[in-house]
Amino acid sequence: MAPPLLNLDGIKLTFGGTPLLDGAVLSASAGEKIALVGRNGSGKSTLLKIVAGLIEPQDGEVFRQPSATVRYLPQMPDMDGFASVRAYVEAGLGPADDPHRATYLMEHLGLTGEERPNDLSGGEARRAALARVMAPEPDILLLDEPTNHLDLSVIEWLEEELARTSSAVILISHDRRFLERVSRATVWLDRGQTRRLDRGFAHFEEWRDQVLEEEEREQHKLGRQIVREEHWLRYGVTARRKRNMRRLGELQAMRQRFRSHRGAEGSATMVASDAAESGKLVIEAKGIEKSFGDLTVVKGFSTRIQRGDRVGLVGPNGVGKTTLLKMLTGELAPDAGTVRLGVNLEIATLDQKREAVDPQETLANYLTDGRGENLVVNGEQRHVVSYMKDFLFKPEQARTPVRELSGGERARLLLARVLARPANLLVLDEPTNDLDMETLELLQELVAGFAGTVVLVSHDRDFLDRTVTSVIAPDGAGRWIEYAGGYSDMLAQRGGSKLEERKARPKAEANEATARAEQTSAKSPAKKLSFKQKFALESLPKKIEAVSASISRLENNIADPSFYERDPVSFQKTIAALDKERTTLASLEEEWLELEMLREEMEG
Repeated sequence: MAPPLLNLDGIKLTFGGTPLLDGAVLSASAGEKIALVGRNGSGKSTLLKIVAGLIEPQDGEVFRQPSATVRYLPQMPDMDGFASVRAYVEAGLGPADDPHRATYLMEHLGLTGEERPNDLSGGEARRAALARVMAPEPDILLLDEPTNHLDLSVIEWLEEELARTSSAVILISHDRRFLERVSRATVWLDRGQTRRLDRGFAHFEEWRDQVLEEEEREQHKLGRQIVREEHWLRYGVTARRKRNMRRLGELQAMRQRFRSHRGAEGSATMVASDAAESGKLVIEAKGIEKSFGDLTVVKGFSTRIQRGDRVGLVGPNGVGKTTLLKMLTGELAPDAGTVRLGVNLEIATLDQKREAVDPQETLANYLTDGRGENLVVNGEQRHVVSYMKDFLFKPEQARTPVRELSGGERARLLLARVLARPANLLVLDEPTNDLDMETLELLQELVAGFAGTVVLVSHDRDFLDRTVTSVIAPDGAGRWIEYAGGYSDMLAQRGGSKLEERKARPKAEANEATARAEQTSAKSPAKKLSFKQKFALESLPKKIEAVSASISRLENNIADPSFYERDPVSFQKTIAALDKERTTLASLEEEWLELEMLREEMEG
């Protein structure tokens, strides 16, 4: 194995009270792709800053290869002092770095370089920061929540770019699908210590559960051993005093170990407050349209959302997801068309603009709207401190100002407020931002099992697949198409993998084609597929299966963490072959889908 570019050993750091890092270990060699995971507040970002040299640990050793270059992507990039995005990005280049690389990255990230930093949205600022840290092609690339505020097409591009890079990559992300596709090793930061799994994030949760179960067994065994020793000391046969004192000392040490053991942190408890059942029809939109000047955001969109539906809106940043969401929920009037809301609707909304919260307000005051120490959740009166514990807040945080919360804590606070309100329609705009994995899992379960109706906007593919019953996606020029199923189902129906590169067949066109076929069949004998079309329809499934098997083999090869170290040239060739096979698969599936639809039309 190649010598490590980076090695942290026995890292300790505390800000008073329980140590944040207590003997953490981390190493990375060239080409490694490491997911750094752990709960919000566990110290992941702090550990990454220690790697970057921005924070000095109180104890432990930090080794970086003297010649190794390191680039760090913070959650909040600082662009002060730069006149343009290009100036900001090129400032990250070294004397020997290729400036064309910066241009290439900005183009693929949808930036011209002429933008002014003060005018950037959150997503644009994140893309500029990514271009800055990736342009030098550093030996060690540190990414803290790189997918925050990015749209799906950019996330998919970033996955491919990171798979190709020869840099050692250590990344923190709440996007499960992103971690599964990029990582080849996983480091779990838990209660100040690190554990490493030499497999990607896809295998992490099963391994984590095994570790926690074994830890619980060991703690139980220690407790039983303490009971036996206490019994021996009280009732055993008297032995020499020296031996008794030794065993008494061992018992005291065991008691100390048992008492000082930090068990796994509790999980958040999320339950939405139920309101009276809404009518069967929740939202009906007919031919709604919205434009801003010459820009058409929504054109001729119609849908019916019924009680129990869970609808996800996806698409690139700026395409109009939030605008469409506001029109569907009655917050924004359409320029044309109509929106009808059902009866008995109680709407609870989670806005993606976290800064809308008054930073000076305390947690307790925010949750109760300043109405004392209690709130009503699901018809039951709860003390605010008790309710805060459900969302992993400590009692002493009740008087803490919102400004002192981390991004993850603020996300949990907003969820706590939204879920306390009686609702039968949840409207969630980017609900997964800044949530840790455990809280995200609970939110998934809540949304999937919610008795009412849910309309949400999200870039999190895994979250969409686990929760929604249909997906609404843009199709260009203000048109939006609704697909049954989750995000992966939408891709299968569109026959592609990137939103801006695949064009879906609109439902209206499909309906018109069916109507024309029915009219034709009523007037003349039904047409049949040609021999060539019929042969292709029969043979394509076998080809698709063969290409899918080839993709699986190539993905398994790339999953080997030592592959790149053994043979970098073959690794790059395998990546190229995998891209080619994926393109072939998309083409074959699209051809089969067109032929199958043609067959259905001809058969009426």
